Amino acid sequence: MDNTLAPDAGISPEAGRPRGGSETSQALEPTSPVALFSRDEPLAMDSGLTLAPFQVAYQTAGTLNADRSNAVLICHALTGDQHFAHRHPVTGKGGWWETLVGPGKPIDTDRYFVVCSNVIGSCMGSTGPASVNPVTGCAYGLDFPVVTIRDMVRAQAMLLDRLGIPDLFLCIGGSMGGMQVLQWASLFPERVFAAMPIATGARHSAQNIAFHEVGRQAIMADPAWAGGRYLEAGTRPAKGLGVARMGAHITYLSEPALHRKFGRRFQDRSAPTFSFDADFQIESYLRHQGLTFVERFDANAYLYLTRAMDYFDLAEDHGGVLANAFRGSKSTRFCVMSFTSDWLFPSADSRAIVHALNAVAAPVAFVEIESDKGHDAFLLDEPAMFSAARGFIEAAARARGL
Repeated sequence: MDNTLAPDAGISPEAGRPRGGSETSQALEPTSPVALFSRDEPLAMDSGLTLAPFQVAYQTAGTLNADRSNAVLICHALTGDQHFAHRHPVTGKGGWWETLVGPGKPIDTDRYFVVCSNVIGSCMGSTGPASVNPVTGCAYGLDFPVVTIRDMVRAQAMLLDRLGIPDLFLCIGGSMGGMQVLQWASLFPERVFAAMPIATGARHSAQNIAFHEVGRQAIMADPAWAGGRYLEAGTRPAKGLGVARMGAHITYLSEPALHRKFGRRFQDRSAPTFSFDADFQIESYLRHQGLTFVERFDANAYLYLTRAMDYFDLAEDHGGVLANAFRGSKSTRFCVMSFTSDWLFPSADSRAIVHALNAVAAPVAFVEIESDKGHDAFLLDEPAMFSAARGFIEAAARARGL
């Protein structure tokens, strides 16, 4: 049944920054539906501060059924956004998860109503450090409250309330998105029928925090960062953000994948130039990754979202015992998925989640996918992942009566 959502005074068809933002900040906000939350609807944050007013940008696909029981929430990763199966308005590329989501695909948009929101603290339409601070009329910059994964999930819950979605058939995401899935299952277990955290962990490791700190320092060392006030200064820390992206991108890949794709091959030459030009293909590739990234992402948002991942530790939030985080999740079905070549979130991280779920007798399946593509495998064409996802989702749909 086509149960189109009724118009809501707090939902806008376009994501526009409040008037007064700079052209630089507006260029980072493509058109997208948004939910607007007024000063009377504050977001309570872990820092002890509240955010109001604020907005959450989102995209949807499919149709909500009559009893509103077929909703799927996709949670995006660190540098992802709400355009999971839509052409990206900045890059022109297809949706970042259109391999998994669409008609006839494991997340079948002919059967399910799919929602994905840009997380709070990001820069693609949801309120973040590049948004205008209503108190000053300038971009928040570092005055924006520090964000946590739990804050992101609270904002998503407010969005779903606005959309009239009482609970989720499925909550799914990879990497930072997987962290959000785990937080959803812990914070709102009664609202999650099935959960699928992929290539993630219940906490960020010391090594991962270290990689993030290198990226943040690269951004802050760029003179154009201007103490976080670059939008007001009319500058942009593109070099620092580009280097941060280059370093992070290495962690998303594996040595076999890098060797297969690039090896030690030269870029458009047959011998070294004996200079510091991009002699090797891998150097050229990383520089390209850095250059294209700065066109679609805000530097301060990168600082905030990496910090949110660093702070994530479900066990610490529950007396140091991870199982305690899931004591209310016994009715949620879980499928935890990892990849053998993912050294950013190795399979041991996923097994720790599974053991915690087993400890509270929550229904859980664990799937370790044999792949040499590294952490980014969850975004790529991985038939074994698609098969496992389809099997889990189909079984959950039967149990849900969909």
